[in-house]
Amino acid sequence: MTARARSRLSAEREGEILRAVLELLREHGYEALTMDLVAARTRSSKATLYRQWESKARLVLVALRRAGGTPGNGGDIDTGSVAGDLRELMRRAGDHVVQNTELLRALALELHRGTELRETFREVILLPEIEVLRTILDRGVARGEITAGGPSAEEITYMLMGAIVGRPLLEEREADAEFLVRCTDTMVLPALGVPPRP
Repeated sequence: MTARARSRLSAEREGEILRAVLELLREHGYEALTMDLVAARTRSSKATLYRQWESKARLVLVALRRAGGTPGNGGDIDTGSVAGDLRELMRRAGDHVVQNTELLRALALELHRGTELRETFREVILLPEIEVLRTILDRGVARGEITAGGPSAEEITYMLMGAIVGRPLLEEREADAEFLVRCTDTMVLPALGVPPRP
């Protein structure tokens, strides 16, 4: 998508549309959500929606990402330590999971059905998350906190996604911020060779 196409909407107008998409997603679910519904709710043209987001899958996932904190939204995190950065990233992820539980569950089912949604999920949600983790790890290596041969950003993502998916199955509770920070302290940081909290 080109920068010129994205620039057609103001940030305020884009935010209005994305909030409306999440409302419609809660009301109708992913499968029944259509661009016609979004256009009608937001008084937009479908041409505008497609020009800005290209597809329903991208529109929905961008809306979810902008809702306030999928892990990949942590590009501003820099606490001065790899442990602090990872804990803050997981606090945000846990808050996002709790605030959007029903939406995430519904999308999890759809991810198994739709190739386009899966591919767009990787692009919009997963790859930015991995890039943020990679930045955190690279800074940790540069500061001498961790070695370059430790777990990769992708491997850490697998660990944390397992925690997010696994807790509802094992405990019937969401992977909230406290839980994900604890997983970071007990699984991720030891794997990286970071000393435990004093």
